[in-house]
Amino acid sequence: MQPKAILLWLATALLIVTAAGEYFKPFNVSYDHRALILDGQRRMLISAGIHYPRATPEMWPDLITKSKEGGADVIQTYVFWGGHEPVRQQYNFEGRFDLVKFVKLVGASGLYLHLRIGPYVCAEWNFGGFPVWLRDIPGIVFRTDNEPFKDEMKRFVKKIVDLMREESLFSWQGGPIIMLQIENEYGNIEGSYGQKGKEYIKWAANMAVGLGAGVPWVMCRQTDAPENIIDACNAYYCDGFKPNSNKKPVPWTENWDGWYTSWGGRLPHRPVEDLAFAVARFYQRGGSFQNYYMFFGGTNFGRSSGGPNYITSYDYDAPIDEYGLLSQPKWGHLKDLHAAIKLCEPALVSADSAQYIKLGAMQEAHVYGDVNTSICSAFLANIDEHKTSTVQFLGRSYSLPPWSVSILPDCKNTLFNTAKVGAQTSIKKVDFEAMSSAKGSGPEHLMIKTELPLISESWMTLKEPIGAWGDDNFTVQGLLEHLNVTKDQTDYLWYITRVHVSDEDITFWKENSVTPSLKIDSMRDIVRIFINGELIGSARGKWVNVVQKVELKQGCNDVMLLSQTVGLQNYGAFLEKDGAGFKGQITLTGFKNGDVDLTHSPWTYQIGLKGEFQKLYANDNDESLGWTNLTDDNVPSILSCYKTRFDSPGGKDPVVVDMSSMGKGQAWVNGHHIGRYWTLVAPKDGCQEPCDYRGTYSSNKCQTNCGKPTQIWYHVPRSWLQPSDNLLVVFEETGGNPFEISVKTVSVETVCAHVSEDYYPPVNTRAHVNGKLIAGQRKPVMELQCEDGYTIASIEFASYGTPQGSCQSFSTGNCHAPSSSSILFKACEGRNKCKVEVSNSVFGDPCPRTLKTLAVKATCKSSSPSSPGLSEI
Repeated sequence: MQPKAILLWLATALLIVTAAGEYFKPFNVSYDHRALILDGQRRMLISAGIHYPRATPEMWPDLITKSKEGGADVIQTYVFWGGHEPVRQQYNFEGRFDLVKFVKLVGASGLYLHLRIGPYVCAEWNFGGFPVWLRDIPGIVFRTDNEPFKDEMKRFVKKIVDLMREESLFSWQGGPIIMLQIENEYGNIEGSYGQKGKEYIKWAANMAVGLGAGVPWVMCRQTDAPENIIDACNAYYCDGFKPNSNKKPVPWTENWDGWYTSWGGRLPHRPVEDLAFAVARFYQRGGSFQNYYMFFGGTNFGRSSGGPNYITSYDYDAPIDEYGLLSQPKWGHLKDLHAAIKLCEPALVSADSAQYIKLGAMQEAHVYGDVNTSICSAFLANIDEHKTSTVQFLGRSYSLPPWSVSILPDCKNTLFNTAKVGAQTSIKKVDFEAMSSAKGSGPEHLMIKTELPLISESWMTLKEPIGAWGDDNFTVQGLLEHLNVTKDQTDYLWYITRVHVSDEDITFWKENSVTPSLKIDSMRDIVRIFINGELIGSARGKWVNVVQKVELKQGCNDVMLLSQTVGLQNYGAFLEKDGAGFKGQITLTGFKNGDVDLTHSPWTYQIGLKGEFQKLYANDNDESLGWTNLTDDNVPSILSCYKTRFDSPGGKDPVVVDMSSMGKGQAWVNGHHIGRYWTLVAPKDGCQEPCDYRGTYSSNKCQTNCGKPTQIWYHVPRSWLQPSDNLLVVFEETGGNPFEISVKTVSVETVCAHVSEDYYPPVNTRAHVNGKLIAGQRKPVMELQCEDGYTIASIEFASYGTPQGSCQSFSTGNCHAPSSSSILFKACEGRNKCKVEVSNSVFGDPCPRTLKTLAVKATCKSSSPSSPGLSEI
C-alpha cells in the first residue's frame, strides 16, 4: 500500500472507530414468537456472514460497505478462540484478530452485529476454533459436563462478553451487538455424550445468560435449547423450521450459499435462483432473521484451515468473493431480493402469522396483513421443479416459473421473482500484464511481456535437511502421538529409527524374490517415507493403512518418516481425542525370521523444519543461512526453500500468487503466511455446467472445475505489500518449478446484463410513507456497474429485441433495434455505472407484440478519480 493510501486509510479508520458506539442511541433487544424486537419494534432482518480473521483490517470497511449496499441489516461473525488465546491466558486482539475494531466498524456503518462466541465454531477452521493447548488440560473432555472444560470455556466466553461491555458495544450501550450465540450445532453430536450432553447444554445456557450481556442468546441446531435461549436453523433450506417454543421467533443462522472445498475436490456452486428461492420461502413461511453463510468467505491465511484437507481459499461461492470483489449476478440478485423483502416488512411485522391460500397442487400463497388495507404483502410460490404455472390470486392472474417465489409487496403487483435474474453478470479476469517469469532467459518462459517485470530475474534456494537437524531433537522408546509432540506449532514432525539387516535377510530376499515392506496400521494426513535419506514413497488419507515396498541394505538402515498435518479436525464429538500422525503398529515385513515390529523401538523426534525454525520467511538478510543462487540445472525436487523479490502490480486490483507450477508446500510474502498450497487435481467427471437451479440443492450439485487443480491462486492482501522489493519465500515439499511462479491481479473487466421489458427491479420502488407502499415510477431498468476505480470503456454488444446466448456469446436475434449500441454507448461510456430503461420509448419498437429484452456486454477499464458518475436514460 502506498504511504498516502496508508495515511488516508488510517484517518478514515480512526474516524470510524471514534464514531463507533455513538452511532446508535441505546436500545433494548427482545423477541416474541414472530421476530426480534429492536427498540420496541419487530424487525425482519437480513444478515451477512463475515469472519474478521479471514480478511485484513484494511479490507473490513469495504466488505462491510458492500454488505450494507447489498441489503444487509446485520453482520454476523464467529469469535475464534484459538486465534485470540494462542497460549493459555496470553491474549491476541491485534491485526486480523482485532475484534473490537471490527465490531466498531460495523456499528459505525449503521449495521447491527450478531456475535457467535461459541467458543466452538467449526467454520472449517483449524481444530474448530479451539486452541490446541486445551487438549493438555488434565482430565479434560470437550463439550460435555466436564469441569475442566467448563472452567476454560466460561473463562473465555466471559472474557469476550466483558470486553464487549467495556467497549460499550452492546445495543443497550449504544453499540451494534443485538444477539450472541453460545455453543454451535451441538445437537448434531449431543447423543454421543448421553446424559452428560443434556446437562452440559443446560449449563452452557445458564452460564451465558448469567454473564449479563443484556441481549438474547441463540443456539443453532439445538432442538432442546432451554427456554431462555433461541434455537435456530442451519441448512440450505429453513422454511420448514419450527422453534421448540411458541414464544420464540424463527431465525436462520446459517444459510449455506455455497460450500467449502477440499484439496483435490471440485468447486461447489449454488445458483442464485435457488438461493433466492430458499430465502423468499423462509420469509414467506414465517421466518424473521436470515444470515448468509458466507456473504464474504475470505482466506484461510497461515495454517488456520481445518479439515483435514480444506483448501486455503474460503471463497464459499459467496456474494463477495475471496478478494473482496462482487460476485455477480449473486450479489445483485440478492440485493434486489432484499429490497423486495424490505418493502414487505410493515406487513410482515404487523401479522402474527400468515394467511395460507392453496393455489394449485404445488402452488401456494402466504398473505401478511389485511388485503383490504394498504398494509398487505403476499408471496406466491411454485415448488414444481419442472413446469411454469399460471395461478389466480385475489382476482388476478400470475405466471410463476418453476421452483420460484413471486413477491407482491402490495398484494397486487409482482415486484420480484426469484427465478428472473435482472442483475448484471461480471466476468473476472486474472491478469499478468507487464509481468515476466523469474527466469527471463528466453521467450518460452515469458508469461506475457518482458517489460517492467514484477518478479525479479533471480531465485535463491536452500535445501531442507532430511531427518534430525537441531539440538532439540530427542529420543524415546515407542511411538508418540503427533500433536502431543508438536502442539500444532508446525505441520511437520520427523519420526526416525534405525533397523539392522543381516546378511541372512539379504540372502533370503534374493533366493525367494522377496521385497520387504514398511507397514503402518493407521496414518493421517500425509506421510513421506525415507530410507537412508532417500524418499521412496508417500501416502495421504485420514487414518488409512499404508504399505510401502522398501529397499534395505545390509547393516544399519535409517527409517525416516515425515508426518504432516493438513489442518486439524474441526467437526465431530470428542475432538480432544482426534490426534495426528500414526496409530497402531509400524512393522517391516518380509524378513527371514518374521516381521520386525518397530512400534516400540527407540524413535528420534524432530519437531518442524529447519527453515521454519530459522524463520527463513523473515530473516532475509542473514547470509549465514546458506542461500545459493538457483539455476536451471540445480532445481531441487523435494524439501526445498526458494526466495525471490517482486514489485507490486500497479493499481488497486487484488493480488494473487500463481502457484500452478509447484507441488505442495507453504508460502510467505514479506513475512506474512499466505497459506498452504497444493496442486492436487479434481476428478475429471462430476461437474454440471451449465447447471439447472431447479430442485433441491446439495453440495455435490452444480460443481465446477473438473480436471483442474483445486486451487492455484493465493491471495496476497494489498496491505501486506510495498511498492517494490517484496520478499516471496516458498517451502516446497514434493518438487516444482519456481521459475514459473507469477504474481497476478484479479479484476472485473467484463460486465453483462440481460433484462426483459417486463422486469421491474425493486430498487425503483423502495419507500413507505405512513405505512403505505409508494409504488413510484415502475420502469424496467438495466443497470451496469464496474468495480470501484473502473469505468465503462466500451460496449462490446448491445441489442434490444430478441438477442440470443449469454454473456460470453451474445448474438442478435430476428428482432433488433439498430439504435441499441449508440444508446448504450451514450449512456454508459466513461462512467462507473449507468442505467437504461428497457422500453420502446427509449429504443423504438423493432417488433410489435413481441416481448423484448436488452442484452449488453461492456468492458471496464481502470479510471482516474475524475471519471463521471452515474448516468441514467
